Amino acid sequence: MAYYVGVDLGATNLRAVVGDDRAEVLARAETATPRTSGIAITEAVLRVVREACAEVGLDPGDATAAGIASIGPLDLAEGIIDGPANVPGIGQVPLVGPLRELLDTERVHLHNDTIAGVIGERFHSDRNPDDMAYVTISSGLGAGVCVDGHVLSGWDGNAGEVGHMVVDPDGRMTCGCGRDGHWEAYCSGNNIPKYARHLGHTEAADVPTDLPIDDPDFSAVDVFEAHGSDPLADRVIDRVADWNVIGFTNLANAYAPLVVRVGGAVALNNPEVVLDPVRERLEETTFVNVPDVRLTDMGDDVVVKGALASAITGGTGDRTA
Repeated sequence: MAYYVGVDLGATNLRAVVGDDRAEVLARAETATPRTSGIAITEAVLRVVREACAEVGLDPGDATAAGIASIGPLDLAEGIIDGPANVPGIGQVPLVGPLRELLDTERVHLHNDTIAGVIGERFHSDRNPDDMAYVTISSGLGAGVCVDGHVLSGWDGNAGEVGHMVVDPDGRMTCGCGRDGHWEAYCSGNNIPKYARHLGHTEAADVPTDLPIDDPDFSAVDVFEAHGSDPLADRVIDRVADWNVIGFTNLANAYAPLVVRVGGAVALNNPEVVLDPVRERLEETTFVNVPDVRLTDMGDDVVVKGALASAITGGTGDRTA
């Protein structure tokens, strides 16, 4: 039997799986992502891969191939993460070289995590579509896109950063990247509470609310839980829906996907208020075909299963090849 390795390296958690050529997960291992240095992260990646291999009695050197889904920004030429914004101060994180050495194979594929998401969605889809996208709405916001059967990575591995498309030319909110008006600045889990605070102190200052908008622990969860019973929460959710419609419209018009699958904690935990407005309004806003927009069926495993599918398919997600 051929064995494949998939790695999901996030800012908070790190997971590795071992699977067969049908992408059935046979073993997994996980740990918290170190925040001390790039080398510490590299060592943690190698450790969880060894642990997952050991669970099925596999010598790492006998693995056929591996896929790595990672936070960015990436440098594909060097096979590294180059100064991840969500783990500040750690510099570069070597990934491809050390994993090639451990597994004794050149077949190690590195992707942005959302690109791994579209690879996984494509592989596991009943139709294995050539034109589709995967969008994550979580602490951040991004997408992976497949057009005409080609997964778009970009020259440096950072294609699909749709969260940094400008949706608000007035730039009322500043994104975590430091630039104004980006989709992520309004609709990501990290930024929804900031947006609620902004609305509560400006255009919706006269709207009654019990939301603790000035509490440092105020979160997106508070906003979604109050939806339907708090006027300011309702205003925020309505405005977030407006920005999401613009973002998904831009995605649809730019890439013409037939299918868009959506993951990430914000979408997975609040599908009715996050995705229903998008589905209801895309036909009015989209110039090209209206894609089928729905939640991923793989939940939190979509990225690591995408990394595994990348290992099996050489980074394409095309199981027919």
